[in-house]
Amino acid sequence: MAITIKDIAKAAGVSYSTVSKALNDSPLVQPKTKEKIHQVAREMGYEPNFAAKQLVTKQSKTIGLIWPTLDRATHSTLVTQLNNEIQSRGFSMILSVNPVESSLELFKRFHVDGVLIFDEENNLSPDVTAPFPVVSYGASPQHPFSFVDLQYKQAMFQAVQYLKELGHRNISFIGDFSPINSRQQEKYQGFEQAMQHFGLPIHQQSFINSAGLEWYDGYQATKRMLRGAQLPSAVIGASYDISAGIVRAIQETSLVIPKDVSIIGYDNIPQMAMLEVPLTSIGVPVQAIAEQMTALLFDQLEIQSTEQLTQKLEPVLIERHSCARVNER
Repeated sequence: MAITIKDIAKAAGVSYSTVSKALNDSPLVQPKTKEKIHQVAREMGYEPNFAAKQLVTKQSKTIGLIWPTLDRATHSTLVTQLNNEIQSRGFSMILSVNPVESSLELFKRFHVDGVLIFDEENNLSPDVTAPFPVVSYGASPQHPFSFVDLQYKQAMFQAVQYLKELGHRNISFIGDFSPINSRQQEKYQGFEQAMQHFGLPIHQQSFINSAGLEWYDGYQATKRMLRGAQLPSAVIGASYDISAGIVRAIQETSLVIPKDVSIIGYDNIPQMAMLEVPLTSIGVPVQAIAEQMTALLFDQLEIQSTEQLTQKLEPVLIERHSCARVNER
């Protein structure tokens, strides 16, 4: 037989309403009383009826997260941070690794309060709608959902500017140049525009296509670069995984980082500091992305709005041990 709130009230010697408030973490209940009620509830094996609670509060206290790929370090780190942010607000998170549109249909059946989406390749149709607020990391303004703008072109501008100030002129960019990935295209374009802006030479070795975003893709692309006629004095990697491959490929040669080659990696995650050579990095800190995505979604939940909002996040350059001045080489 299921334990009810009335059973807990009788066992704890308090009123039914006090138990209800305590289990909903109301500040109107004294901490000592609240702790006693929670202890009695645990001992009696009480399980809350979430369906009934949802009917009363009109909330499931659940956020859906659609993240079709978790195979790279940055993605896994960001998912963990998002879960922490959601839990800190008293909500739970349901993760789906299915395609975006089928995941949205699933979350409609679960009656989630809102959804966060990672849409790296912009496969989401502009015609897709949802009955709850949605915030996307990756979708463009053509989609109806709110989104965070990480300003990849600005990040590349800052990276090139930093290297130029260190005296570098011959700089290579290693990234995935696939036309279907708009974010990687923005990095490519941002690097090209920055090189032109600062009057730095652009040649065949300036752009090295990794044809993928995995560690091995960066490793193989760097091997090709090292076989080229001219070795760059600095390299910008388009992601954490690509940058890790760059470091490994260079470490296998007689070259020394940053004495012979300086490296900046895109993605601002703690793992950048734990590579064989702690990498100077450019990008929005992963904690800031998680905080702003969650804040944007909960702002919409609070005002019960699905109106499209945009949050621009500024890239930050963090200096570590992978870059040196040209005259110090």
